[in-house]
Amino acid sequence: MTNARTAWVSVPVAVMALGLVSAAGPASAEDTIRVGAPLPLTGPLSPEGLKQQRGYDLWKDTVNAAGGITAGGVTYQVEIVYVDYESNTPRAVQTAERLIAEDGVNFLFSPFGSGAAKAASSVSERYGIPTIAATASSEAVYDQGYQFLFGTFTPNSTLTDPLTRIVTDSGEGVASVAIYARNDLFPLAIAREMEKSAEARGLEVVSFDEYAIGTLDHGSALTLLRLSQPDWVFATGYINDLILIRRQMSDLGIQPKVLTMIAGPAYREFIEAGGDLAENIASAAWWHPAVSYDGQDIFGTTANYVAAFQDKYDALPDYAEASASAAGVILQLAIEAADSIDPQAVRDALAAMQATTFYGEVEFGETGQIVSLEPPVFQIQDGEAKTVYPPAIQQTDMRYGGIK
Repeated sequence: MTNARTAWVSVPVAVMALGLVSAAGPASAEDTIRVGAPLPLTGPLSPEGLKQQRGYDLWKDTVNAAGGITAGGVTYQVEIVYVDYESNTPRAVQTAERLIAEDGVNFLFSPFGSGAAKAASSVSERYGIPTIAATASSEAVYDQGYQFLFGTFTPNSTLTDPLTRIVTDSGEGVASVAIYARNDLFPLAIAREMEKSAEARGLEVVSFDEYAIGTLDHGSALTLLRLSQPDWVFATGYINDLILIRRQMSDLGIQPKVLTMIAGPAYREFIEAGGDLAENIASAAWWHPAVSYDGQDIFGTTANYVAAFQDKYDALPDYAEASASAAGVILQLAIEAADSIDPQAVRDALAAMQATTFYGEVEFGETGQIVSLEPPVFQIQDGEAKTVYPPAIQQTDMRYGGIK
């Protein structure tokens, strides 16, 4: 384990012997684009932080192997400067400032999640450093009037509205929902959005309860939830929270017609840890390997990206990993469009971007949040996350019941 004082890791630039780079050796410091990436590489959020790191590294390695990024007549190699903030939001803010003020990064990838991204965005705004948030969907992150923050996740309602529409149109008699949310910015925000979506579709919200960060015993709250006999249980949190909640639901015999958890079921690790208990859990995310785009980025098609990820990591990418790679792709496209690494020029190119990437269509709204994606809804069936929406990538129909 490391701490914030000793956890600074500068990932070296890999100069690929492919005839694309001068034999003189690595690019000089002034010919290197340095991107700061504060991540929770240890602590309870480390599964998510490590996923982001894999996505960033795949983009960086792919760019450098292709010769780098050219802007203003100079070809730059990419270096990512990581720091572990140990799943501690105040420390994430401190390390973001150190990356900019002391380590001299050119650009920044936000810390993980809406809460840390919002907290750290004030730092990059103060320094005028273009910053891309790869895992922040809550509109509260983007409503601060900041000019240098851009995010790859659409608002939370783009997940909850399709979910409630699918369930209420199913004819399965789902009339009530119980919501159980981690008291943290994103999990609580999407739970509130679910409440709005449910009420708009005529569902009765029979309970809305919150649990504290770090809760290990959900027994009392889940016992009260069971008394309300909901047709649908909607639980939010991060992967470790949701695995624990799912096991304790099973222990208590809670078996709704529909069980939705956000976020976690999109990850292979959740399915493997849950085993049979993961079956028939529904969820939604901002990307799925089943989507198909022909992009103008370094990866080109979605299929090319998936193949590159599998080749490097021997696994299918999930939305968190793909979004991290997309953050790099978007930054690269902005630098190339600006033909400069000047922060203001790159910021302006981000604001004006209308591009197709392996991740999807990229266009940012006035607040800097992406507005051009249609997030998939999926369900774990037979040990796999299979899409049920939108129709263009639907792999199966939603199942009801079967919650053990």
